[in-house]
Amino acid sequence: MEEKGLRINKYIADAGICSRREADRRIAEGRVTIDDVVAGPGDRVYPGSRVLLDGNEINLVDDEVVLIFNKPVGIVCTAEKREASNVIDYIGYPERIYPVGRLDKDSRGLLILTNVGQLAYEITRAASGHEKEYEVTVDHPISGQFMIEMQRGVYLKDLDKKTAPATVKKLDDRRFSIILHQGLNRQIRRMCRALGYRVKDLKRVRELDLTLEGIPEGEYRRLSAKEVAELKKDLFKD
Repeated sequence: MEEKGLRINKYIADAGICSRREADRRIAEGRVTIDDVVAGPGDRVYPGSRVLLDGNEINLVDDEVVLIFNKPVGIVCTAEKREASNVIDYIGYPERIYPVGRLDKDSRGLLILTNVGQLAYEITRAASGHEKEYEVTVDHPISGQFMIEMQRGVYLKDLDKKTAPATVKKLDDRRFSIILHQGLNRQIRRMCRALGYRVKDLKRVRELDLTLEGIPEGEYRRLSAKEVAELKKDLFKD
């Protein structure tokens, strides 16, 4: 990056997020921050600055890193060093990366980490509708009515919202898989609780076309340049 800094709209465009004109609109809406300060249209980004769009970090990088991590229970999906069990310290990757989306402390399974803000933004934006698949164990036998309600959508009283329809398959007496296209906070746990069930184990096994195949719990795999290119193609095909 130039020592004099890049104008914020050019920085966002160079990161591949959107055009300069669209960046100007998002800046005007107060959706962009530079070092935790809401950005203005003429602001510049200097080396070491931290830029966020809708809470997602944007970086200009030469070496694009995308990791698939098989997260154990107890690890927190944050890059904040003040959290003792943060995923960044646990992995210890030599380059600066950050987690994409959420997987709560009590859950396990697939977590994407990257230094590519463009990918992180596209994966996590609310309107994307990308598939996420989970395997869930609950505390007592699954009824037919439970399966129907989970598929149709469940009203969450605390959020005053009904979840979107989902694809649900019974795996055994107390286990099921579910494919979601939305990402409400602790959504599956809330859905189960609303129907009188408690989640005993929750594992994310797929996001987009990425799976945990060949990755032991607590380990990660870095995507190849070809895989990153294919991921971008899928994400930006529209």
